[in-house]
Amino acid sequence: MIILTGAAGFIGSCLLRKLNDEGLTDILLVDDFSRTDKLRNLEGKKFLQKIDRKEFLAWFQAHAKEVSHVFHLGARTDTTEQNTLIFNELNLNYSEAIWQICASNQIPLVYASSAATYGAGEHSYDDSHDIVPQLMPLNPYGVSKNDFDKWALLQASSESHTPNLIPHTFIGLKFFNVYGPNEYHKGRMASVIFQTVKQIRETGGMKLFRSHRPDYPDGGQLRDFIYVKDVVDVCYFFYQNKTAPSGLYNVGTGKARSFWDLATNTFRALGLEPNISFVDTPADIRDTYQYFTEAKMDKLQASGYAKPFHSLEEGVEDYVKQYLATGNIW
Repeated sequence: MIILTGAAGFIGSCLLRKLNDEGLTDILLVDDFSRTDKLRNLEGKKFLQKIDRKEFLAWFQAHAKEVSHVFHLGARTDTTEQNTLIFNELNLNYSEAIWQICASNQIPLVYASSAATYGAGEHSYDDSHDIVPQLMPLNPYGVSKNDFDKWALLQASSESHTPNLIPHTFIGLKFFNVYGPNEYHKGRMASVIFQTVKQIRETGGMKLFRSHRPDYPDGGQLRDFIYVKDVVDVCYFFYQNKTAPSGLYNVGTGKARSFWDLATNTFRALGLEPNISFVDTPADIRDTYQYFTEAKMDKLQASGYAKPFHSLEEGVEDYVKQYLATGNIW
C-alpha cells in the first residue's frame, strides 16, 4: 500500500493521477477532506480509501507493516501566513512523526520540501546538504520547511546509523515554482498563469507585480517555473528507484524565466495579444519577495533522472489549452 498525504491538493492529486496512469490504485489518501473545494481534484481517480489527517498518525502506527511507500506532500503552504505555531504543527511536528514511523518500519519516504528554503539565494540554489544550516528563508513557511530538512539530515548523520533513526530511503524534494492543473482551489497562492487567465476573463488584461528593486525591471522578476506533470514524474522516478541516494533534491527546470514571459505566453495560449500592466507588490509580502530563483539540477541528473522537462512555452500552452480553457482537472 502507498500512502499519499496532501492527496486532494494541487501536487498530491496530480501525483495520484500519475500513479493511476502507472496502474497503481492501492493507495491510502490523507488530507483535510472537510475542504470541499478540493474534492473535485479526486474525481475519476482510483484509490483504496481516504483518512483524515488528524486520524492518520494513529492509523499509520497501527498499520505500518501494510505500507510499502510514503509520499508526504501534505503541508500548510501559505507563504503569507505569519503564525509559526501553525507551521510547527503541520509542517514540522507532523512530518517528524511520519518520518519516525517510516524509520521504525524501514519504509521509503518521499517528502515535499521547497525552494522557499533558499530565501533570497544568498547561499545559492544548490541542493548540497552542506549549506542547509546556513539558509535564511524569508517567511515562516520557508523556515518550517528548512527546519524539517535540517532535522532529517541530523537524523541521517547520527553516529549510530541505527535503522530506527532513518527510513529505508528518504528523498526531500525542493519544489520550485510549480504550476499546472488542479490548483483552482489555492486562491491567492495559485500560480500567475492561473491568475492571468482569471484576470483576462474578468478585465481583458493582467496586472503583474511592479519591481521594487532597481536591478529588476517591472515584470522582470525571475523564477524557476516547473510544470506539475514534470514534478510528478520526478516523484514517480524516486518511487521506482528506491536505491537512489537519500537526501535533498532540487525539482526545477534549471532555467529562470521572467513573470513577463509567463504572462505573455499565457495570453498567446489563449490566442490573445498581451495586455499587461503593473501594481505594487502587496505590502505584506514585499519585504520577503523572491526576485530570483534557479535550481541547480546536477544532483537529480546524477541520480539517473534523464527525462526532459517541459519548456515554459510548452507547459503554459498545455495548461491553458487542456485545462484552464476547458475547466478540466487532471
